[in-house]
Amino acid sequence: MEPFKLVRAQNNAAAIAAATSKETKFIAGGTNIIDLMKLYIETPKQLVDITSLNLKQVETQQDGSVKIGALVKNSDLAYHPIITKNYPFLSEALLSGASAQLRNMASVGGNLLQRPRCYYFYDTAFPCNKREPGSGCSALTGFNRNHAVLGTTENCIATHPSDMCVPMAALGATIQVEGAKGTRNIPFDEFYIIPEKIPQYETILKPGELITAVILPHLPFAAKSHYLKVRDRASYEFALTSAAVALDISNGKINASRIALGGVATKPWRSAAAEKVLNGAAANAQTYRAAAEAAMAGAKPHKYNAFKIELAKRTIVRALEAVGGMV
Repeated sequence: MEPFKLVRAQNNAAAIAAATSKETKFIAGGTNIIDLMKLYIETPKQLVDITSLNLKQVETQQDGSVKIGALVKNSDLAYHPIITKNYPFLSEALLSGASAQLRNMASVGGNLLQRPRCYYFYDTAFPCNKREPGSGCSALTGFNRNHAVLGTTENCIATHPSDMCVPMAALGATIQVEGAKGTRNIPFDEFYIIPEKIPQYETILKPGELITAVILPHLPFAAKSHYLKVRDRASYEFALTSAAVALDISNGKINASRIALGGVATKPWRSAAAEKVLNGAAANAQTYRAAAEAAMAGAKPHKYNAFKIELAKRTIVRALEAVGGMV
């Protein structure tokens, strides 16, 4: 780990003012960035401790949406009554990630900014376009069993690691950020970047911008939702595939749906194609399988991860069956 300066900010303005260069990073729980610093993947000259900021509330707003402060702990959010009642798949996703100890430290804002899951990204002995743009992607011809099949490019096929982000993508959440030029609200699907010309970046955050909150839309049928995670072992493991599903069903017909995938893409992956198949269709096995086929229609397998395509389809079907029933 390289030497660095630690600054403790007491309010948002002070935190933003301290982040004057790309060599400054914000730190809250530190469950990801400290590991990256130990491995010399991240080498910031300065860390700004934001744990004293007033960003720890979960509250329902006048329009029915729910505002989640960026410093809310993952464990606190998972068990919060507003979340368990209105967005159960978000609670399930949070509880399926990491370990209890990490969930007690990790923050919502930090979860949004997790770096990719890739053996080669974490091993500086190998070329990686995310660490050194232009050096190449070792995973393309290496061991890529856990890598992405959606949203991939010749520059990177690493999967996005977050469980929490999958239901947030399904919901169409909004990410609120503050910077030197003011506040902006970023639609969840626009926040993450497919690794094309600038594979070293995963989000559209500008230097010095601070995530302050995530806003979940008022979506009554999200109360009938489920997050299903398929992994190699039962705990402390990233997803091979996952699906976050919410359905609005009446008289056996799907009126509206939300579906997003994890473990298979370079970003949290909402599937408009699957939703199009589901909306207006009968809630039955045939519809569920058709939606799964649509969701994975553009998947591009690599040498060791072709199995993920069928596994993802089955994961989607099982999640839909859990929410909509089996006919």
